[in-house]
Amino acid sequence: MASLDLRPVPVTTSPVRRLPQLLGGLWLYGVSMALLIRSGLGLDPWDVLHEALSERTGLTFGTITAITGVVVLLGWIPLRQRPGIGTVANILVIAVAVDVTLAVLAPASALAVRIGFLVAGVVLNGLATAAYIGVRLGPGPRDGLMTGFTARTGLSIRLVRTGIELTVLATGWLLGGTAGVGTVVYALAIGPVTQAFLPLVAWRMKE
Repeated sequence: MASLDLRPVPVTTSPVRRLPQLLGGLWLYGVSMALLIRSGLGLDPWDVLHEALSERTGLTFGTITAITGVVVLLGWIPLRQRPGIGTVANILVIAVAVDVTLAVLAPASALAVRIGFLVAGVVLNGLATAAYIGVRLGPGPRDGLMTGFTARTGLSIRLVRTGIELTVLATGWLLGGTAGVGTVVYALAIGPVTQAFLPLVAWRMKE
């Protein structure tokens, strides 16, 4: 896992496979966010923070998500991360995808369905993260922190991702965001799930 090269590669290299994987991964990420929201069992750590900031500022959830993404990009500077087309697409595509999915997916009432939404949301989120990072067109603002810390420290994606999620969760909860059992499940599981999928979808130069 540590040997995977995730540095951005220009879009002109094998765009036929990489662009669809990028857009599909980002769209799937937005869908996974909506599933977690509709489960009603707890938001993922970043969305706990987004919800708290939205309530405190009066701005919409999507607007806060975009603003947070831009702010997080500033954290890339000391990590020497390079943004790419995927970085910009991350902010735009995910916002649209989550809004569209929320518009067509009603909240679940049965506990079994809610648990299904939670499990599907976590698994699809890990797959989506691996898919759009793996095409090497630039990670999203938040995942750029993950790959940056991984590259600079030599730690595994599993450990770094879990550490970031737990830190964001604590901040969002202290600011008044809603957390639940689903939040804990996500924070603990997303790192291993992403690491498991990444070797399967990562794009390599030799391809």
